[in-house]
Amino acid sequence: MKYALVTGGSRGIGRAVCTRLAADGYTVIINYVNNEQEAQRTLELVREAGGDGELLRFDVSDAEQTAAAIDRWKDEHKGEYISVLVNNAGIRKDNLLPLMEEADWYRVIGTSLNGFYNVTKQVIQPMIRKKYGRVINMASVSGIIGLPGQTNYSASKGGIIAATKALAKEVAPKRVTVNAIAPGFIKTDMVEGLDEETLVKTIPAGRFGNPEEVAELVAFLASDKAAYITGECIAITGGLN
Repeated sequence: MKYALVTGGSRGIGRAVCTRLAADGYTVIINYVNNEQEAQRTLELVREAGGDGELLRFDVSDAEQTAAAIDRWKDEHKGEYISVLVNNAGIRKDNLLPLMEEADWYRVIGTSLNGFYNVTKQVIQPMIRKKYGRVINMASVSGIIGLPGQTNYSASKGGIIAATKALAKEVAPKRVTVNAIAPGFIKTDMVEGLDEETLVKTIPAGRFGNPEEVAELVAFLASDKAAYITGECIAITGGLN
């Protein structure tokens, strides 16, 4: 049985990734923090896609909670391991830097960047031992070009891109690939409150993307067809980069 863990899998891009990987035969571990109803809905969609899954509740920004949850999963699945990890969990707390609350800086960094460390550290060691694995990190166009009002978010996603490149070099000899995806403006809760009409004018493709388009890229990077791709950050932005 093939297992894939998707953090922040209850909604948006995470949900689309869960259902897409399920269609490829993965048993999907759907991570969530608070909204169990939405997580259950994702599980239903996973099963409708012909796959199966389970819920795993933990806050990726909490190292102890993350380790305890993943250790519990390992104890309940002896002889199995997570061969695909999608570090998708992330939050936005936008503001101009001079007006940004300290808590909002650390909360965004804690979820996106520290969350990458907390989860990946627990999952990658079995990949190395088995000499097979895929780590796919959800970055952002904000981490490539920087966006005003998102200094905290840009910093966290830029850090993810740099960490992706470094980790890829560490584990490539063990046939583990590590890549990042940098979505632009995708129709999810994460773009709520943004001026879509104005922003669309800056996108060469003339529209926001759909979560399913990002999920297709995740599925490719998770496949054997992408075995020679590692250390890359692939933008999916409609040309906004």
